[in-house]
Amino acid sequence: MTLAPRDPGLQPERTRLAWRRTTLSCTVAAALAARQALGGGETSAAGFLGAGLSLLVWVAFLAVAHRRIAELDRGRPRALGAGAGWAAVGCTVALAAFAVAVVV
Repeated sequence: MTLAPRDPGLQPERTRLAWRRTTLSCTVAAALAARQALGGGETSAAGFLGAGLSLLVWVAFLAVAHRRIAELDRGRPRALGAGAGWAAVGCTVALAAFAVAVVV
């Protein structure tokens, strides 16, 4: 029994664009956190720590997203693994928490 050729339609392109939009959102959040910590009138250790951790989480999310986008370029991309999914969720939640630390 042979498998029929896969016709994914536009689904991989939509998924790739969704990963890029999410990466852009994380980039904006990390940049705003750094700007708030460095450009505000009052600077605190918690603000600098939150901004630094935001940038580290952004780099981690960027690595996960880049791997997923590269995987979607294949003819038959594998499903997103549980580890990569949890890493993306963890980065998103951590980025939100560190952003709150910068604002407070």
